[in-house]
Amino acid sequence: MYRILERMPELRPFEGDINLRMGRYRHKLHQLAGDGSLKDFANAHRYYGFHRVEGGWVYREWAPAADQVFLTGDFNNWHWIDTPLSRKDNGDWELFLPGDTLYRGSRVMTIVNNGGKLSQHIPLYARRATQDWVTHSWCCEVWDEGDYPWTDQGFSSDEPPVIYEAHVGMSSEEHRIATYREFADKVLPHVATTGYNTVQLMAVMEHPYYGSFGYQVSNFFAPSSRFGYPEDLKYLVNKAHSLGLRVLLDVVHSHAVANTLEGINLFDGTDHQFFHHGAEGDHPAWGTKLFDYDKPQVLHFLLSNLKYWLEEYHFDGFRFDGVTSMLYHDHGLGSNFSNLGMYFTMNTDVEAVTYLQLANQLIREVKPDALTIAEDMSGMPGMCEPIEDGGIGFDYRLGMGLPDMWIRLVKECRDEDWNLGYIWGELTNRNANTVAYVESHDQALVGDQTIMFRLAGAAMYDQMGVDCHTPVIDRAMALHKMIRLLTMSAGGNGYLTFMGNEFGHPEWIDFPREGNGWSYHYCRRQWSLMYRSDLKYRFLYDFDHDMIHTATYYRIFDQTYPELRWVHEDDKVIAYERGGLLFVFNFSPSRDYTDYTIPVSHGEDYEVLFSSDDYRYGGQGRVTRDSHSAFLPGRDGNVLRLYIPARTCLVLKPKSR
Repeated sequence: MYRILERMPELRPFEGDINLRMGRYRHKLHQLAGDGSLKDFANAHRYYGFHRVEGGWVYREWAPAADQVFLTGDFNNWHWIDTPLSRKDNGDWELFLPGDTLYRGSRVMTIVNNGGKLSQHIPLYARRATQDWVTHSWCCEVWDEGDYPWTDQGFSSDEPPVIYEAHVGMSSEEHRIATYREFADKVLPHVATTGYNTVQLMAVMEHPYYGSFGYQVSNFFAPSSRFGYPEDLKYLVNKAHSLGLRVLLDVVHSHAVANTLEGINLFDGTDHQFFHHGAEGDHPAWGTKLFDYDKPQVLHFLLSNLKYWLEEYHFDGFRFDGVTSMLYHDHGLGSNFSNLGMYFTMNTDVEAVTYLQLANQLIREVKPDALTIAEDMSGMPGMCEPIEDGGIGFDYRLGMGLPDMWIRLVKECRDEDWNLGYIWGELTNRNANTVAYVESHDQALVGDQTIMFRLAGAAMYDQMGVDCHTPVIDRAMALHKMIRLLTMSAGGNGYLTFMGNEFGHPEWIDFPREGNGWSYHYCRRQWSLMYRSDLKYRFLYDFDHDMIHTATYYRIFDQTYPELRWVHEDDKVIAYERGGLLFVFNFSPSRDYTDYTIPVSHGEDYEVLFSSDDYRYGGQGRVTRDSHSAFLPGRDGNVLRLYIPARTCLVLKPKSR
């Protein structure tokens, strides 16, 4: 019996399904690697594509249904069929070009003949794809990475992830697309100073539509050329490591863009080279293509892609996008996963489960300390259990229900009516290592709102001055701090914020498009707001800074779950301990409490580390740093008596710590 059934006895009725999961995994592993390792199998990028060899260049493709394959480009004046590839075994094609026929930056495209129909494509293993800003057409540039002067030898981290999710292109305050190097030099120091230990990069894998946030990938081996050259991305990762920051790639293996010229769709003239045939290969909600995870050649492509990003760019792991969509044939659309049986039905895509196991196995072989995070809202059992124990092998899953909870509460319920027991249940009801977060990047997009923008609304435009005090902004500032501290300290085993939300960035993200005149006005981050002494954004940033540093210094994530010490629905007070610290929240909008008693685990003096009411965070400074004694009043145990102002949170520690 696998250990997952011992740790989660509620799964024992599904022991047969777990055995099937593991049987499929072992079968596919042997099919791909035989008696060897996945690390030795996942080398497609070293064979296919363009490679310098003695005497010239060799170019290879996998196009099993093609009748002919040609290479065209500036090297042959774009004559489509002048330079054919030779057919090899197993659907492979090969071309040798002598001397300097190609050079770094040569512009080329692949032409495929299927049944007399010619089609044009960017090569499957292109390392760089670029768009002409005049014609908007895409093209492949031959790219030989060469040896980058890495200085990150020995970098490693096993700390619980405190993640700063970021988009390089919109990281500048200027009305334009920012670059990898600008992000490295300007944003990474801010991330490190604020206390985050991990950067999660969106939109790195090349994508034709900028506004897709990078989630409709076209060229899986090419870093987005919008932000610079491949060496510039390596500079970013190297710089992050020098600052002690891990870098995760937001990897998209759940689907691919349907485009044919820019993408991999219909490359050999068929719809099933990489994807399921017919309607099964189309995502009904996203308009994208769905991989056939049972095909060895598709697994060769995807697993090699993971190895490539780890080795070539020194990424420290991956956040896997769209895992829920992968796991179920209905892509989880409309499912509430209300009982365990829903995870083990004909709706479960067992081939996708096997792929995710293989992916995690490969990643551990290539980089044992790599971190993997699953974006799965379904709560698939075993997602973060070791593969050998019957699990899927991820380190963490995203706590996707938490942003949904907060946005529902803020939109639909007065905060004086919030049910603290319900909130506590949502924060702590997890069966896997979870990365908690308050708001997703989707909530920053046009059509939705971040928590701060939804709390404050239009008042953010004219009431954020330090000398301006209005009920709307006072409430928004208070709840923004309280919600973030509560979520970070109780909601998971790691934490994530999206770029700019740490200081309550106003407005939304709207990518350049025809409807807004191709404007970058809302596709940037207004960092200057955080530094202005006349605005309140700096208060929110300072609170986030101290919140993160406190959590990491006291290693609160080493304690898997917080210990609830007190909850009172009428008073709107909740308190709990984690990592030896005491967290106290008064969500009442109007009631201050004097000598409020909170049970604690230590019978000694406590001191306040900080409170959201501190002047430093835009508060009124009503919470003092005086010692608070815990004593033994008869059978009631150790109790603190605290002054807790309305809409305020406090963090205390025993003085002996």
